[in-house]
Amino acid sequence: MKIGYVVNTYPSPSHSFIRREIRALERRGLSITRLAMRPHPGALGDPADIEEDAATEHVLAQGALALLAALLGAALGAPSRFVSALGLAMRAGRAVPGGRLRHLVYLAEGAWLARRARALGLARLHAHFGTNSAAVAMLAHALGGPPYSFTVHGPEEFDRPEAIALGLKLARADFAVAISSFGRSQLSRWVAPRHWKRLHVVHCGIEPGHYAEPAPLPPPQPLRLVNIGRFAEQKGQLLLIEALAEAVRRGVDLQLTLLGDGPLRPQIEAAIAASGLESRVTLAGWLDEAGVRGAIDDSHALVLPSFAEGLPMVVMEAMAAARPVIATWVAGIPELMRHGRTGWLVPAGDAEALCDAICELSVAGPEKLARMGRSGRARALTRHDIDASAEKLAALFAQRPRAQPG
Repeated sequence: MKIGYVVNTYPSPSHSFIRREIRALERRGLSITRLAMRPHPGALGDPADIEEDAATEHVLAQGALALLAALLGAALGAPSRFVSALGLAMRAGRAVPGGRLRHLVYLAEGAWLARRARALGLARLHAHFGTNSAAVAMLAHALGGPPYSFTVHGPEEFDRPEAIALGLKLARADFAVAISSFGRSQLSRWVAPRHWKRLHVVHCGIEPGHYAEPAPLPPPQPLRLVNIGRFAEQKGQLLLIEALAEAVRRGVDLQLTLLGDGPLRPQIEAAIAASGLESRVTLAGWLDEAGVRGAIDDSHALVLPSFAEGLPMVVMEAMAAARPVIATWVAGIPELMRHGRTGWLVPAGDAEALCDAICELSVAGPEKLARMGRSGRARALTRHDIDASAEKLAALFAQRPRAQPG
């Protein structure tokens, strides 16, 4: 079966989970065409991402003339279908200022995508994220392209479902995938109950072979923590600096490595300086997969103080590496973690509770940390094997398409 994978920006350092999913599907014999709206704007450091970039068709790179030609061809070739698709684009874009204009661009992208899908003989389109990539897949289908489905990750889709016409995309899709039961529950809020049977849970996955032998824990002192994620409000790094400062005041000898970057970097740097933590916090930037694994191996635990999430890959990666995790009771995280057994779960936004967990971690002792690590590793490898997830997706792709959208 030939499937077109539709993503807004691909490949990207933060989207390695999509690459793993695609390659697991290819191991099962599916033919996957990578179709992204645009490439990653910066340099790609991971060799696997560089390889993916060479294998990806970037829609906007075709140029405005090619997109307009595809749009004109769709209008002249099937006028009534084009008018219907244009109306769908206007409906999808009406909720926000400028949304209809953006959806005219998506319509042109969809026209090119529909033409390309027919030329390649693609049986389906599958988008990652319920934002513009799903809009382009939906409009491509409306213009005569193959049936579409999409995976929703959150939290962005859950923050503004009406603005992105999430309900409309769900109602017209062949099916939709959430990466956690929490995510499926949020999708259920935006479609009629008769559509719930088309909402499925398929976990993002890791490759167990990359975690064959966990690295030993580092020496007990200092306590080594790692945080991985984009420097943005929802990830809670500013709260983490506050909790760290209090833990140091309580006498905890610790070191934190922050992996990532983003718009809050200046504020994070200022908070580190204001708290006097310059010698205790390292900003390492984005690292490739091997670098991330190395940073996790060099730590006693991952700490993730997020305010909002989907189901973070870094949690399952740390657990697979036999490291305890401190995280918040949000979204799909409690479905994977077990408080007191694989780490500590704390209320989101509570710096004192986060500090308490760090202090508990600091006195837990190597045996307890190793026990938590083993428990977390077993759970992550059981629940998040990418080949098992790919098997579920392949079964969904093999279903007979619905006769009518909506």
